[in-house]
Amino acid sequence: MKLAVQEGMLPGRSLMERVDRAAEYGFEGVELGGDRLCERFEEVARVFEDHAVNVSTICSGYGGCLLDPDKVQRDRAVEDIQRLLEAGGRLGAVGLICVPVFGGPRLPDLSPLKPTRTLEMDLLVDLLGPLSETAAQAKCLLLIEPLNRYETHLINRLTQAIAVARRVGSKGIAVMADLFHMSIEEDDPAEAIRAAGKHIRHVHLADSQRLQPGTGHTNFRAAFRALRETGFSDYMALECGLRGRPGAALSECVKFLKKQLR
Repeated sequence: MKLAVQEGMLPGRSLMERVDRAAEYGFEGVELGGDRLCERFEEVARVFEDHAVNVSTICSGYGGCLLDPDKVQRDRAVEDIQRLLEAGGRLGAVGLICVPVFGGPRLPDLSPLKPTRTLEMDLLVDLLGPLSETAAQAKCLLLIEPLNRYETHLINRLTQAIAVARRVGSKGIAVMADLFHMSIEEDDPAEAIRAAGKHIRHVHLADSQRLQPGTGHTNFRAAFRALRETGFSDYMALECGLRGRPGAALSECVKFLKKQLR
């Protein structure tokens, strides 16, 4: 298991400075924001070309919404996701993180033809099918992320994300686990990880109050033990606020996480 950190959490005036800082603190990967990634692709590729730190993943950054009633917005999301998957593949990223919809439902209730949730899931599976094939060809997974109930109504638990991945039925799709969201939605995060098994290909790390690990009461040791039992060997990326000065906070966080991993 490898530690990564989101690009925006790192201090530095340039991407190179931030990636150098990541290496200094003990991270092995950097999770890039998808926003404007394609526009700055050449710069990003140069920075990581011979660096000890790798691109772990790409976090969202696409426009539109896969489950918007406006086809223009759905098409925009699909096109942006395709471009980001291709860019991620060229950068060697494990995958692109995808949240199908934020907030409440946008599609109408078409009962008795189809209730909203059924309509959403059917549409999502139809859209993710071709996207997952793009992901497989690009060798950059499409990672479905469950969020807590206060951020999305649709996919809140690992079992729900896995059900979508199974319906799509492609090697290009997988799920990711976020320990902050799981602390709200899962009865036992470690057991949920064990049940998800090899479907998990990426992890987000934040403590119980969404600050850096080691500042709250999340049981990281139990979660890491469960991940190890499933054979997980990919990146776990910090996605959280920081208490304290960024450099010191990140350096101490890495020490804490490595201790929990041992």
